[in-house]
Amino acid sequence: MTEYLIYFNQQWVGDHTEEWFRSRGPLAMAVVDDMVAAGVYVFAGGLDHASPTYAADATSGTVVVTDGPFVETTEFLGGLTVIDVADDEAAKAWAGRMAEACGWPREVRQFKPVPRPIAGL
Repeated sequence: MTEYLIYFNQQWVGDHTEEWFRSRGPLAMAVVDDMVAAGVYVFAGGLDHASPTYAADATSGTVVVTDGPFVETTEFLGGLTVIDVADDEAAKAWAGRMAEACGWPREVRQFKPVPRPIAGL
């Protein structure tokens, strides 16, 4: 099995009424419930954009943590789902279901394999 990240940028959501957003929540939760039932769910969550954001930078040799974000872009992560599935096709299928349920696009990326420790070292 391979872990995949399914995510969206907040700017992809678009402008909708509060009623529209409330109508999408149960649809998205149904997909998450299906992921759990299928045994592929690892984690899912939307980011709270009203809470503080911090940036940690150690490129100077000393860790500096500041209020942020400081990414040079107008887009920012809105939410994500991590799944553990057999292949790209399965990951794309789950991303499609989530995009349809929520009503905005998703991107899918495969995580690099986690290095396994060498026995005896």
